[in-house]
Amino acid sequence: MLIPPSRTDVRRYFCEVYAKWRNGDPLEPMEALLSAWMREHPEYNAVLSQPDAPVDGVPHPDHADNTNPFLHLSMHLALSEQCSIDQPKGIREAVEVLAARKDSLHDAHHATMDCLADMIATSQSLGQPPDGDSYLACVRHKATQR
Repeated sequence: MLIPPSRTDVRRYFCEVYAKWRNGDPLEPMEALLSAWMREHPEYNAVLSQPDAPVDGVPHPDHADNTNPFLHLSMHLALSEQCSIDQPKGIREAVEVLAARKDSLHDAHHATMDCLADMIATSQSLGQPPDGDSYLACVRHKATQR
């Protein structure tokens, strides 16, 4: 049985990838994907360069919404994976349409994160599995909004 990584493990991994990317070291495919999202978020550099900082009370960069950098980058990875395997079915097309409308995959991810976070919160509060249909409907709605 696989044991999921702890918050400390995830933080350490992200910081290691950040260091490898900054040093120009070779990256595994997942590390390359993660470093691409890190490039999109230079405001996280200070946090990612502190692998030994305490995990509790993650320092937040001076960013309007005080986003947790590790959660935010994890959501970018999750969305990238969902789109690569088109799971839930139709998410790839919905994100592509949203990206075209926003003229930015990055902005499309940020809009989609709202839907993903809502789906997870609803699932947890109801004690039910995530509702992929409502999640996809939310992303499709964002993609067709004026």
